[in-house]
Amino acid sequence: MAGYSSKKIRLGEALVLSNTITEAQLNDALTKQKSTGKRLGEVLIDEGLVTEEIIAQVLNAQLGYPIVDLQNIDIPPEVKNLIASSVLKKNKILPLEYAENNMNILRVAMADPMDMNAIDDVSIITGCQVEPLIATPRNIMMALDRIYGSAETASALEEYAKERFGTVEEETVEDADVSNSPIVILVKEMIEKAARQRASDIHIEPLEKAVRIRYRIDGALYEKAKYDIKILAAMVARIKIIGGMDISEKRKPQDGRITQMVDRTEYDIRVSILPTVYGEKVVMRLASKTALNREKSQLGLKPNEMERFDHILKNPHGILLVTGPTGSGKSTTLYTALSELNTEDVNIITVEDPVEANIDGINQVHVNPKADLTFASALRSILRQDPDIIMIGEIRDQETASIAVQASITGHMVVSTLHTNSSSSTITRLTDMGIEPYLIADSVVGIIAQRLVRRLCPNCKKPRLATEEEKELMNCPVDKEVEIFEPAGCIQCDQMGYKGRIGVYEILEMSPKLKHIISKNGSVEEIKETAIAEGMHTLRMSATEYVLSGVTSIHEMMKVSFDE
Repeated sequence: MAGYSSKKIRLGEALVLSNTITEAQLNDALTKQKSTGKRLGEVLIDEGLVTEEIIAQVLNAQLGYPIVDLQNIDIPPEVKNLIASSVLKKNKILPLEYAENNMNILRVAMADPMDMNAIDDVSIITGCQVEPLIATPRNIMMALDRIYGSAETASALEEYAKERFGTVEEETVEDADVSNSPIVILVKEMIEKAARQRASDIHIEPLEKAVRIRYRIDGALYEKAKYDIKILAAMVARIKIIGGMDISEKRKPQDGRITQMVDRTEYDIRVSILPTVYGEKVVMRLASKTALNREKSQLGLKPNEMERFDHILKNPHGILLVTGPTGSGKSTTLYTALSELNTEDVNIITVEDPVEANIDGINQVHVNPKADLTFASALRSILRQDPDIIMIGEIRDQETASIAVQASITGHMVVSTLHTNSSSSTITRLTDMGIEPYLIADSVVGIIAQRLVRRLCPNCKKPRLATEEEKELMNCPVDKEVEIFEPAGCIQCDQMGYKGRIGVYEILEMSPKLKHIISKNGSVEEIKETAIAEGMHTLRMSATEYVLSGVTSIHEMMKVSFDE
């Protein structure tokens, strides 16, 4: 392929030529670019006009440079060490290999193959002519993390050890606040890597002689690094500084909040610090601002479940409860339901502890027990604020439950969460809280019990025949062959065998028959059998459908429906 010189076309022109954006949108973006100093592509993505993938496809069509998949890429050592990783990160580029039979041409994956500064940098450092290939910025940053991440961390820690020479406790505060100090870089990169690997939590755990770093990805913990215990104090000090906590307090648990941008996505990070035998353990929970504002179609509801969900949301008043253990996606479902109901003609107020994501057009109240603003007291005030829809973060006690019931009976729609195992046991939980059965029958319009199962990696899952015992578990005929899939592990899923998660739902919609059973104080079994007869799928039935269609494994199904 000829060098760069034959193709002088700009990204903006390419997008207009391919009818992806209009001339007016381009001019508008160019004006914004001047004031923000960002790259044009970043401005267009922030405006929601294009995605990284669309830009890559347009560049490929207009310039003819091939798109390269960096997931399975293996870079030869002589190319890997040509350029410092800091230069590669700054320019969002990744050298892949020399051209066939020509050591003077270097093939480089680029987010923007028309970035002359990046091409010049590579040419000056390597003395080679550059042959651009196209990749999305996110894929380049993930590949850089994978290929250079551990080496960068090791050199940062080596530098730190030289500076400190073993004395960590002194001066940690000053050291932890210098923007280019090794510890600052280490903490920042740890959060970036976790975000790119779709981690929901980062655990920093002091052991006797080491600090263990683990990420929770798709609900399971994976060890990602181990450092010398000497750096723990500096790491914790740095996290306390950016999380707005007290650096001098090392004996009490503390909570804080950090906001960090990773690849132009804003992450809201809740930090919890707990003193343990060997030092302070830190857990950071990552939530991107966009993750909770999903389309309803992205929840993983099957067509019949979607129909029931829609039908429940059409009720003008009543209580909709979403139940399940911590981390089963209840908040996502609730926020999705609220976004669906969030129109100009309704007043929606939420009471949460804490507010997990900000949604335009919804009034959100953060519970503060110190100021006597509890769920119950906030709810009483909210009822005087002329609401149509009220969301309660969680029904924790009898007082909150009874106000929720009263609010729904007096013509409000109330949505909330409860920690119970199944939709039918939710009814008995409310009775245990002291709510009269006839009031529950009158107020509850629907209950959604949900769990999350890990999706098998489509690239490496292995088929096998189910055993007799497994067929019984899935309610399949024992004499018929049933094919199910197992996790294997490949580069695309980081050898985990799973990639991403999908929701499993059990949706109980209130019917006259169920109301009758509940008001008579019927048992969990009675409620469950009647709901199944009326078309409800239990968690096990829903998870079994995913096993039979190859979406998940039988091991995951067992985890979500163990008590059935």
